[in-house]
Amino acid sequence: MNGQKTVTPSADALANAAKTAGKSGLPPVHLWNPAYCGDLDIRIARDGTWFYLGTPIGRFELVKLFSSILKIEDGKYFLVTPAEKVGIQVDDAPFVAVDFHISGKDEAQTLEFETHVGDRVVARAETPIRVTLDDTGEPSPYIMIRAGLEALIDRKSFYRLVDLGVHQDGWFGVWSDGVFFPIIASNALET
Repeated sequence: MNGQKTVTPSADALANAAKTAGKSGLPPVHLWNPAYCGDLDIRIARDGTWFYLGTPIGRFELVKLFSSILKIEDGKYFLVTPAEKVGIQVDDAPFVAVDFHISGKDEAQTLEFETHVGDRVVARAETPIRVTLDDTGEPSPYIMIRAGLEALIDRKSFYRLVDLGVHQDGWFGVWSDGVFFPIIASNALET
């Protein structure tokens, strides 16, 4: 052979590397660009459940660890360590925003979201809220968590957001950190 060692992706190897790299906060995945090692049978369902080989991963600590080494490149999701990069499947968004906290009021309010794996982020220009509508008009609300990775805002939190909504320049939406985030055109609510 050519003397190069073939790397076979494994969930255990990724977990061990992530533990080492993330001892003081989130690992610096944006600095890592290892060779692609293939795909691993890991899938994140729309509800935030992580599956390995078709079985839900029941250990929260492992899910949290894997979520810390998640990266998106050209619309594809990878788990990355300094030595490995493996592809995984994400059904919608890799995170789910399960709650948010409000500070202040009206245009001066701040909305801080929390994901199912404990990430916290304030809705602001760098981490915006966006809402898409499917063919039936059903909304899917998202908030940017980090480095292109979004969280689907769960239904109860979205209803709370709508309760905070105001009309601004032809849009119905919410304020956070001095930024207005449109949810739907005001005229769409009149029909």
